[in-house]
Amino acid sequence: MVDNLKGLIVSGTIKADEKLPSVRDLSRMLTVNPNTVQKAYRQLEGQKYIYTVSGLGTFVSGLSDIEPDVRKIGEIKGRIRADIMELYYLGLPDKEIGDILEQLLAERGD
Repeated sequence: MVDNLKGLIVSGTIKADEKLPSVRDLSRMLTVNPNTVQKAYRQLEGQKYIYTVSGLGTFVSGLSDIEPDVRKIGEIKGRIRADIMELYYLGLPDKEIGDILEQLLAERGD
């Protein structure tokens, strides 16, 4: 749920300052436990993807408000580096590895 909402926010499907459904309404729409939605909203708020205005609801932050998690970026880079080396050890040339990366980046919009 968190990743889906992040994707909608980053892609611009949900615009900055757009009001999100209440926890209760979203849990009904998705047929999930309200605690699941509340936990997702809390996590997104901690990462500055959304913000809450007391008495008004929960809204989408602007992309400029989102702070990248430097530690997590470092971990992901390490995994990507290891996977690239694995492809290299399997005998793939740099060009083919680059093509794979380009293909994966192109798929991200799907």
